[in-house]
Amino acid sequence: MKWRNTRSRWGIVSVGLHWLMALAVIGLFAVGLYMVDLGYMDPLRNVLPDWHRSIGLLLGAALVLRLLWRFVSPPPAPVPEHTRMEHLSAHAVHWLMYGLMLAMVVSGYLISSADGREVAVFDWFSVPALTGNVQGMEDLAGDWHRWLGWTLVILAGLHGLAALKHHFWDRDDTLRRMLCMKLRQSRSPDRQ
Repeated sequence: MKWRNTRSRWGIVSVGLHWLMALAVIGLFAVGLYMVDLGYMDPLRNVLPDWHRSIGLLLGAALVLRLLWRFVSPPPAPVPEHTRMEHLSAHAVHWLMYGLMLAMVVSGYLISSADGREVAVFDWFSVPALTGNVQGMEDLAGDWHRWLGWTLVILAGLHGLAALKHHFWDRDDTLRRMLCMKLRQSRSPDRQ
């Protein structure tokens, strides 16, 4: 497998970022749901929010890297069997998920920095608070964060179901290209 994307498939950098970010989104969503109900005396009450914030900010950095990588190594051509509507839908959903992830990172940052304190990332470094102490920002950003999270996870679930539909129903190479599997159809040699 090549590092960069080719005309027919995703490269190892794109595949790695895709699956790393998918795991982070699912994990952050699950931890977020779990930690809102933690009791005051629960030992995870102080640990999980720090992990959630740290991984969320690292997800934001991975998102920036992924978007930059799209310009350095453009995505492969659409699968030939896809209709124009499928191609446009996939393109729109990808950009909508990027936007939702960005909005999630920003709203999470606003929750964490609402009191004017910097946000620590695993005690490796800190991201300064840019807004100062803003009354009510934590609650407003929290509401946005919750609804954006649900929207992102539902959309990602539909994205996953669409990939499975292409793999099992349409029997095309959509999922195979993202799983580093051998493509079904014979293809012309990839161009560099």
